[in-house]
Amino acid sequence: MHNEAMIAVVDNDESVRLALDSLLRSSGYTVRTYSGTHEYLNSDGPLITSCLICDIQMPEMDGITMHEELAARGMHIPVIFITGNPSAQRMPGPQAMKPIAFFPKPFSIEKLLACIEKVLS
Repeated sequence: MHNEAMIAVVDNDESVRLALDSLLRSSGYTVRTYSGTHEYLNSDGPLITSCLICDIQMPEMDGITMHEELAARGMHIPVIFITGNPSAQRMPGPQAMKPIAFFPKPFSIEKLLACIEKVLS
């Protein structure tokens, strides 16, 4: 195991959640997956997340808005955004931390793992 850090994956696409869960666990990380922003926000996830990997476009609330909501609650979690639509990305408002990275789907596993290592080191 890398450490006790927990990585949260929020994506409404089950295949993406399963793939990232498998990849991250096989790389030695503790992982929790969430099917949407409300599921994540209404769980204990924000309290225990060390790094958040979040889709931008989701039906109930986009990932950037969720990141801003977390900041409004005083929770500044390092986030890596992933998206199937790169034109959907925008910078969060000034109260939220700048994202670590934006990755278009499909993305480089090596680059994603390098970003996670940077966050956790």
